Amino acid sequence: MKKTLLLRVSPITAHSDTTLAEYTANELSISKNDITGIRRIRQSIDARSRQVMVQVQVEVFINEPFIKTEVQKFIFKNVSNAEPIIIVGSGPAGIFAAIKIIELGFKPIILERGKEVSERRRDIAQLTKNRIVNPESNYCFGEGGAGTFSDGKLYTRSTKRGDIEHILQLFVSHGAEERILYEAHPHIGTNKLPKIISSMRKTITEHGGEFHFNSKVSELIVENNSCKGVKLSSGETVNGKSVILATGHSARDIFFMLHHQNILIESKPFALGVRIEHPQLLIDSIQYHCNLRGEYLPPASYSLVHQAQGKGVFSFCMCPGGIIAPSMTNPGEVVVNGWSPSRRNNPYANSGLVVSVGKDDFKSFEKHGALAALHFQQAVEQQAFVSGGKNLQAPAQRITDFISGNTSSTLPKNSYFIGTTSVNLREVLPQSVSKSLREGLIAFGKKMKGYITEEGIMVATESRTSSPVRIPRDKETLQHPQVKGLYPCGEGAGYAGGIVSAAMDGERCAKMIGILHTK
Repeated sequence: MKKTLLLRVSPITAHSDTTLAEYTANELSISKNDITGIRRIRQSIDARSRQVMVQVQVEVFINEPFIKTEVQKFIFKNVSNAEPIIIVGSGPAGIFAAIKIIELGFKPIILERGKEVSERRRDIAQLTKNRIVNPESNYCFGEGGAGTFSDGKLYTRSTKRGDIEHILQLFVSHGAEERILYEAHPHIGTNKLPKIISSMRKTITEHGGEFHFNSKVSELIVENNSCKGVKLSSGETVNGKSVILATGHSARDIFFMLHHQNILIESKPFALGVRIEHPQLLIDSIQYHCNLRGEYLPPASYSLVHQAQGKGVFSFCMCPGGIIAPSMTNPGEVVVNGWSPSRRNNPYANSGLVVSVGKDDFKSFEKHGALAALHFQQAVEQQAFVSGGKNLQAPAQRITDFISGNTSSTLPKNSYFIGTTSVNLREVLPQSVSKSLREGLIAFGKKMKGYITEEGIMVATESRTSSPVRIPRDKETLQHPQVKGLYPCGEGAGYAGGIVSAAMDGERCAKMIGILHTK
């Protein structure tokens, strides 16, 4: 017999299947020996009360053979000689589009401007240690895209866009831990993602797909309002009946290319602010209402939102036990992001703390038309570079000093390896953003007692939250309204936000190609 139960248990009880089975046997008034196995379906932490609890849905096997959850096996056909589909970019949207293209019987040709993961690591080390920015290989560009080195959070609110379970199963089949299938907020970790991404590349190439690194697209080949292929910066052309454009939110040259070719793009609102960092122990004590978290609870996270000055202020991409990373893609700018290893065992907790910005904020850049938001974003990043001392150090300020308007005389220890420079961030960020951030911080301090502290630091700029440009597409066919065969896709086109939603959008575009090509 099998029973499905929803349990509310202590973290110690939820820690292992053995203790969970013992608890379940007691709840069902049966011997623990009658339980042959237990399978977790969903699990989440409830820290709302003084006593932190874990809510877990389980399937209990009673006096019958326990069947473990089998990792879904994916069988792919060889598409070496099939019709080619060009995919520009190897982030989550591009990779999952490629796998779906293979499932549909077409041959994906992935063009990636950056390098494969192993080589990309060396360029990231050069950035962190020697402050050398490689515009083609960094935290944003290269195999796996920005997702490879930015934490690996696998949750999304975009449940209507695709099959989340299918995405997670694909991750597991390529090496991710099975726990991501039942955790409320699944997370892989930056230390494990590169190996998984390499495994996905192997799946693609072993089944006839092609992966081309150091292949930067410089032009779309458009004939009679149809995209016939692309031209690379090397001068080489790659032909294909359809092109999925999945280049990510930081590929500014792609937006300039489209604008130059008179292919319609649109300025788009995004969010701008800072990375805010606290000691992880402080966040644990606030969220778990205790002095010491203990071994049975993960490092605590948080999610905050407030309306200030008519703008949304919110936390973004919160990284418990994380590190603030340099995410600039060109010399002369400072951009930060955050990531966590799988164990989330670093001493700091960081999060984006950002403000929604829109058309009114871009007024002084109106002359740039559809690229107004991009130029606004770029100007703030360049100001951060100048303010930080022009050596890639990030301008920073204690939280308390930002609220009071004082430049910090000293800065607390933090995880940004390149280094921070004490600056009044009101001189770096646009005035409307600073005002909204200040009001939001005060509100967050009331929601989380202790959040406003001298131990906390704000580091600028968190500016790559989403694309400042949208590449329009038809709602029915997902093709660009002016150019048939061109499929704007993922975060860079303005249709996703995060690994899972980008992956699902990649699959959607691939499926649509399959539908239109078989008509």
